[in-house]
Amino acid sequence: MWNTYDKKWGKVGGSGRIEYIFVSEKKTRVSKPLYIGEFEVKLDDKGRVVLPAGLKKQLPKDAIGKLVVNRGFEKCLTLYTRKDWDEELGNLSNLNHFNRKHRMFIRQFSNGATELQLDKSSRMLIPKKLCEYADIKNEAVFYAYGNRIEIWSKHLYEEMMDVDADDFADLAEDVMGEGGADE
Repeated sequence: MWNTYDKKWGKVGGSGRIEYIFVSEKKTRVSKPLYIGEFEVKLDDKGRVVLPAGLKKQLPKDAIGKLVVNRGFEKCLTLYTRKDWDEELGNLSNLNHFNRKHRMFIRQFSNGATELQLDKSSRMLIPKKLCEYADIKNEAVFYAYGNRIEIWSKHLYEEMMDVDADDFADLAEDVMGEGGADE
């Protein structure tokens, strides 16, 4: 299964994850797994949440017991594999530690970062401090896109995604349309 090639996408791994993407007849390695999906979950009384099975299948097998959660942007949390977290920290080490804004960003970005362990039931305990930051109480949404996994409180996620179709079309034009992303 690891040698399956799709003419449009490239090499497809045994888990269905895209390993390579063809760009202009060249093979380019994707540096991180590409995740997809939206998963609603409930937290138990202790603040534990079950890692959704559909998301767990997408994670590299060696990453399941090595996850890190930290503060994300817009009041959500971001879930990383330990390998991806280490890469992020490596990127931060390139910032200028003599620059006050850079130091503040590093502190804010890594504030509350916690390594998570899954128990035998695939549950993980999200730290109370991080749940408070993201306003997560009883229900959450794991939102996976590209190489990111965000964890949102259900009500904040619904508010954020409640965008009028015309507003979404305008946003798409601003970001992706002529003169959008390139300027």
